[in-house]
Amino acid sequence: MPSFPGFLLKKDYPQKEQVVLFAHSLFDFLFPVIEKDTDFEHHQLIGLRKITEQLNAMLSSDSIRDAININSVIDDFLNALPAIKEMLLKDAHFILEFDPAADSVEEIILSYPGFYVIVMHRLAHILYQNKVPVIPRMISELSHSKTGIDINPGAKIGCPFFIDHGTGIVIGETSVIGNAVKIYQGVTLGAIVVKKEEATIKRHPTIEDNVVLYSGSTILGGNTVIGKDSIIGGNTWITESVQSNSVVFHKNQTSIVDRNNKNEPINFII
Repeated sequence: MPSFPGFLLKKDYPQKEQVVLFAHSLFDFLFPVIEKDTDFEHHQLIGLRKITEQLNAMLSSDSIRDAININSVIDDFLNALPAIKEMLLKDAHFILEFDPAADSVEEIILSYPGFYVIVMHRLAHILYQNKVPVIPRMISELSHSKTGIDINPGAKIGCPFFIDHGTGIVIGETSVIGNAVKIYQGVTLGAIVVKKEEATIKRHPTIEDNVVLYSGSTILGGNTVIGKDSIIGGNTWITESVQSNSVVFHKNQTSIVDRNNKNEPINFII
């Protein structure tokens, strides 16, 4: 058998299976499906014990343990969960308010990919803020693989927040998003130039409160600010700041003619 020289992942890193189980336990802890209200307290006690043990096991990996204070990280994470749940419920109600296809908060929590990725991001962001290596990105990539929505755990996102459809959304690490922002599929919040030496500076845009970013819009640059109450139309390309209360749109023209009277050839490219 031929041998292939290469990179070996040591067992002192958290395994993907651990992260998946942790993410599932967190979602179940925050939004339990139980038969009776009287079961809630028991469910929470068991769930809290489970996520604490799972988080401790992942943080105890040699590659993680040496970079952080495990007890401090666990305390900060657990103490943040009540506020995070309150934010997520606001997110869910915000989606219900503005999505005509949504019938209930329960439907959003149980089935909406946009809501799921917001849950995972808010949880991963706590670990990112505590400078936990690897794990926040593994959580974000888990939700990315399930939803097609790529949010770096470092992005700062206000509340409430609304992702509709969501497929193809990319939100970079140093993005800052305000409150009551709505984002549709295919939106990119990215950097103008991708350079490793710019890793420690703000590379991605700031989106202020009450902004709507429609499908396919691309907004680039760390100094680019989309002012509050603005609407960014679909398929727009923005690399400069936009003042508040602006409407930005790409104007194109679609022609409709009678096939029977159309003589010149039309070249279709697929």
